[in-house]
Amino acid sequence: MNKHFHDSLYYLRRAAEHARLGVTEQTTQYTDQVRSVLGREHEPEPGRVDRVREDVTALERRAETKLFGAVDSARDRVGRSNASADDR
Repeated sequence: MNKHFHDSLYYLRRAAEHARLGVTEQTTQYTDQVRSVLGREHEPEPGRVDRVREDVTALERRAETKLFGAVDSARDRVGRSNASADDR
């Protein structure tokens, strides 16, 4: 029974999100006109999603840098162990 409630809640949220997107799409023309009349035509500030996207991109860059450093370090260690094995 709990699974049914979980599923119905999922579809209810999804329907509400689609309804919000539809209303936003239909009223965009009117909101733009109202904003131009009120003089509020400026670009919106970056939202939460944009900030999270920037944070994730920065995290990917740091992880990539650390990965390349670890690979270089491992290559150096392998190269040194091969050189010492060749000396024997």
